[in-house]
Amino acid sequence: MYATSLGDDGAELRPIEPWQAEEFFAHIERGREFIGQYVGMADVVSDLEKTRAFLQRYAERVAADTARICGIHVDGQLVGGVMFLSMDHKQGVAEAGCWLEPSVAGRGLVTRACRVLFDWGFERRGLHRVEWHASTANAPSIAVARRLGMTRDGVLRESYLYRGRRHDMEVWSVLADEWRAARERR
Repeated sequence: MYATSLGDDGAELRPIEPWQAEEFFAHIERGREFIGQYVGMADVVSDLEKTRAFLQRYAERVAADTARICGIHVDGQLVGGVMFLSMDHKQGVAEAGCWLEPSVAGRGLVTRACRVLFDWGFERRGLHRVEWHASTANAPSIAVARRLGMTRDGVLRESYLYRGRRHDMEVWSVLADEWRAARERR
C-alpha cells in the first residue's frame, strides 16, 4: 500500500479498500453525528456489513475508473477522507467530496488532501473539470472550495432531500488550466 504525505504533521492520504471495513466503521462511529450533518455516507455505513458493502462498491468503481476514495490518516489513524464520487472520462468531469471527524477539523487536512486528489485527477487522469457540491448550510465545505480556488457556479434551490429536509446545493468548480495556474502561484 502507498501513502502520500500531507505535510510535516503526521498526516497522510491513503487509498481505502474493502479489507479496511472495520477501521472505516470505527472511524465513522467516532464522527457519525458530525459527519452526518451533511454527508449521507454516515447513514449508509450503519453497521459493519453495510460498511463492507459500501467499500466494495467503491472498489468496483475504482476498478472501473469511475470513482476514487482515499482516507486521511493522522499518526496512523483514519480521521477523514476525500473522494471522487464520480469520474466521467468521456466528459472529463469529476465530482469531489470529503468528510472529517470533528477532532481534527480546522487543521487544513481536507484542503491538503484535495490538492493531492485534484493534482492526480488533472495530471494523471486528464480531467478537465472538478466539481464540488455542498449544502448552502455547510460553511466548512464551502470554505474548502474557496481555499481550493474553485469558482461558485451557482445554487440549485431545494435540489436534494436529506434527513427529511430540502437543501439548497451550491455548485463550485475548477478547470484544469485554472488549477495549474493556481498551483504555479503556490
